[in-house]
Amino acid sequence: MIDVKIEASWKEALSEEFGKEYFATLVQRLHAEKAGGQVIFPPGPQIFRAFELCPLDSVKVVILGQDPYHNYGQAMGLAFSVPDSVPAPPSLRNIFREIEDDLGVKMSGRPNLEPWARQGVLLLNAVLTVRAGEAASHAGIGWQQFTDAVIRCISEKKEGIVFMLWGGFARSKAALIDASKHSVLQAAHPSPLSRGAFFGCRHFSKANAILVSEGLSPVNWQL
Repeated sequence: MIDVKIEASWKEALSEEFGKEYFATLVQRLHAEKAGGQVIFPPGPQIFRAFELCPLDSVKVVILGQDPYHNYGQAMGLAFSVPDSVPAPPSLRNIFREIEDDLGVKMSGRPNLEPWARQGVLLLNAVLTVRAGEAASHAGIGWQQFTDAVIRCISEKKEGIVFMLWGGFARSKAALIDASKHSVLQAAHPSPLSRGAFFGCRHFSKANAILVSEGLSPVNWQL
């Protein structure tokens, strides 16, 4: 089994995945690319950052992204999030606009979503690494098999999770979720390419209403 540096509860829950051949091949691929001088994002210690900040027992909401940002200084291991020193990308700006319209709050524009993760929001990209400057360059090396297992794990081991699936790719993951025990919210992707179809989904107020109905604390979405 590959010794993966990941938060303890996730390491235990996903131990079977870490022992599979595809995962060993994935790790070997990443090591080989780095040894060959390839720059990979996010930096190694941040690849499993979403899991570190949001242990399995803490998960209340799952927001699914597709691929890490591939420009320097952006990817930080959390879907849609970038460090405070980096301007918010267009999709994130649209997410903030929807939160303001939905909840009647004013967002600071701070693009670092770690406060959400610390409240139980798993910001999960379907693919966890990317080569610098090459969008979706690691889409076919095994990460999706791993993150599909993560989604199934949450679906099987937890109850009452709110899944936010934005765009066709994310919505395709609904088949991995037991909708009889979880809430699945679906909308267009927040990308400007969706021409505003994301706006009005009200997923943030809906998620909080669901959490409160289950006796859980709502997420403070305001940054």
